[in-house]
Amino acid sequence: MAIKHKEHFHGSDLEKIEKIYGIKKEEIISFSANVNPLGISDKLRSTLAERLDVITSYPDREYTSLRNVLAKYCGTIPENIIVGNGSTELISIVIEFRSPKKAMILSPSYSEYEREVKLVGGDIVYFPLNEKDDFKLRIDELNSALEDDIDMLIICNPNNPTSTCLKQDELRKILAKAAQNDILVMVDETYIEFTETPELFEAIPLTREFNNLFIIRGISKFFASPGLRLGYAITGNLDLINRINEKKNPWTINSLAEVAGELIFTDTDYINKTRALISGERKRICKVLDSMSSCGLKYYDPNANFILCRLDSDEITADTLFEACIKKKLMIRNCSTFKYLDEHYFRFCIMMPEDNDMLLNVIKENITKNTDLH
Repeated sequence: MAIKHKEHFHGSDLEKIEKIYGIKKEEIISFSANVNPLGISDKLRSTLAERLDVITSYPDREYTSLRNVLAKYCGTIPENIIVGNGSTELISIVIEFRSPKKAMILSPSYSEYEREVKLVGGDIVYFPLNEKDDFKLRIDELNSALEDDIDMLIICNPNNPTSTCLKQDELRKILAKAAQNDILVMVDETYIEFTETPELFEAIPLTREFNNLFIIRGISKFFASPGLRLGYAITGNLDLINRINEKKNPWTINSLAEVAGELIFTDTDYINKTRALISGERKRICKVLDSMSSCGLKYYDPNANFILCRLDSDEITADTLFEACIKKKLMIRNCSTFKYLDEHYFRFCIMMPEDNDMLLNVIKENITKNTDLH
């Protein structure tokens, strides 16, 4: 008897999975959460243990040392940086401050943007990334759609779930057009460090040219630390920074997160090891997926640490593939809840090589079985 469920699960929903499927969450390999498979670095683990006493003191209200480290890591100045309780808080803060009457969101994308805009009473215009273009953005069409009644544009770069990515010169064209109509552009770079060449894609150098740019980053994914809740934003708009700091609650980052942040951005061994693992596995996985194209599987060229796929047959859906995978204690993401996607789409992130092989074998077994039926 097949297991059936009525929900689509997020990468953080392991407790729900445990309850519904009777599988201990510790035994599930989550290909849905998009978190660095290396886990936290050994250096971070030992340092936090040694520095545990910091929780007896308040953090520095200005987070001066942390912002100095971040500035060096990002190639900017400390004055251009705001820190917050994860990227989610910073997304909420900038949308609240802008209070857009009409925000444009490239879609499909992360659902939190839509939620925050609606919370401030704003209307949303969705600019579709089309499958026929392999979900790559048509810059000229977007710029033509940036009319003066739009006051905020939200871009996820690399985009979740499509793993597509805009280059810096493409972002420059968008920012220039947006500036003409006083449109604030929020660029979420949560996954930028996973790209093959971050310097070609990151928007930080553009903060020196445009004051309508607000960049969001965090440590949840690349540094495998979602529980620390440390995010940061970069903008050249000092007036916006001052206004946010005046209203933002102090000490939104706890002392342990502050210590962790001062360490991880200088942990070059961990950073280089992560990039090498993701880069190598991304290329290897894509070659395996290429071999499945004749069985009705299409994938979209990935830039981040996750890959969006489409099942071309109606005989097997993302839901049935999810069922097959979870029985093997492997959790993928059914993408039918994303705007403009349906039951043919699923996403999985890059894990350790042996885990990736297990997942690829389950995918191949199920789509091949479907092909054999015909």
